Amino acid sequence: MDNICALATAMGGAIALIRVSGDDAIKITDSIFTCDISEAQGRTLHYGRILDTEGNTIDDVIVSVYRAPHSYTGENSTEISCHASTYIVKSILETLIKSGCRQAQPGEYTMRAYMNGKMDLSQAEAVADLIASTNKATHQLALGQLRGNFSSELSSLRDKLLKMTSLLELEMDFSDQDVEFANRQELLTLAETIDSRIKSLMDSFNTGNAIKKGIPVAIIGKTNVGKSTLLNRIIGDDKAIVSDVHGTTRDVIEDTINIHGVTFRFIDTAGIRDTQDTVEKIGIERTYKKIDEASIIIWLIDELPSDTEINDIIQKTTDKKLIVVENKIDKDSNTNNVHNTLEEKLKGSNTKILRISAKKDIGVTDLLDVIYTSANIPEIRENDVIITNARHYDSLYHASQSIGYVIEGLRNNVSGDLLSEDLRMCINYLGDIVGGTISSQETLNNIFSHFCIGK
Repeated sequence: MDNICALATAMGGAIALIRVSGDDAIKITDSIFTCDISEAQGRTLHYGRILDTEGNTIDDVIVSVYRAPHSYTGENSTEISCHASTYIVKSILETLIKSGCRQAQPGEYTMRAYMNGKMDLSQAEAVADLIASTNKATHQLALGQLRGNFSSELSSLRDKLLKMTSLLELEMDFSDQDVEFANRQELLTLAETIDSRIKSLMDSFNTGNAIKKGIPVAIIGKTNVGKSTLLNRIIGDDKAIVSDVHGTTRDVIEDTINIHGVTFRFIDTAGIRDTQDTVEKIGIERTYKKIDEASIIIWLIDELPSDTEINDIIQKTTDKKLIVVENKIDKDSNTNNVHNTLEEKLKGSNTKILRISAKKDIGVTDLLDVIYTSANIPEIRENDVIITNARHYDSLYHASQSIGYVIEGLRNNVSGDLLSEDLRMCINYLGDIVGGTISSQETLNNIFSHFCIGK
């Protein structure tokens, strides 16, 4: 383990923080610092000047001292708080490198924290998620995982699996004495309980992935019904071109907003109509693709659609949340009749119907509330475990397969040695999530390479 250094804060502020970690981190920092910290206690602050290798002052700084194992990485560490001048930061880093450090790689601090047992792999990945969190929901999920909620859940499952494995292996050891250590029915009940919990965690991935990436909402409808006006109103910016000319929007336009702490990804699509324009046709094809990708569909209309149009939209959105939005209510005096007729036509379809004026900002706030409700996002409590990582889902999927083989084997009275092998596979797959069985440096490098330098 080399001694490493890196800037741990983004440029542009008033203060920058430079991290140093390694066996000689305190010694190296002490060699360029005017205040003696060679014998300083951990978790203490010291004021002084950083000098370059020729003895010239670079900056007045505060140095924090952390002694192993009581640091983020579990190693001796220092943190140098200096002024955030590009020149000052560059000069301090150059001086540290000349004094025995090397520039840290992306994610290397967190990798060292994992390697030194300060956190497991799922918690280490939560650090990156916490840094990348853009709303309350993603922040809570990452914070819960960093605190070990997911790790505790996996530990509980692992203990149950180890109990099953121990009983089966004891039974095999005393097989010649006709002693039963493992009641098959009890083992089957336990295996089914484990399988149910693993599948519950897998099911949460759809919610977690949507929260992490943003819930996709497609705005569809004919040309010139106000889709671009509505998108601009929702995001508070003139991102989409608004025009009375039919077919103005020829491609998909996307942007995100935060509704009640959850990110929604709004997609303005090309107007659906018959056209001979080649480029517009491509845009309409992409509209249908976005309908497939979206979780929520806003069908914007400004007149009563035909029965054929209604049936076509309902058929295309059977597995989506469909919200029918009557736009331009500020202009049409016949909106009440249209609304009543539309309600009658959509009766029994479980489709929400709203009336708005995107141009005059009438009813748009109510629409956002309905969109949030339609997403059906569960209230995230402090100890909830929701999967957001595709690697975790993959391991859970294989663990579910393995415990499924155990359940099948118990029902068919398969021998204990075969059952034990499937149980060990299940334990290993769950261990992969927290890093219990990962030894490949290439795998670890791949996970941590997506972190920022300094973390």
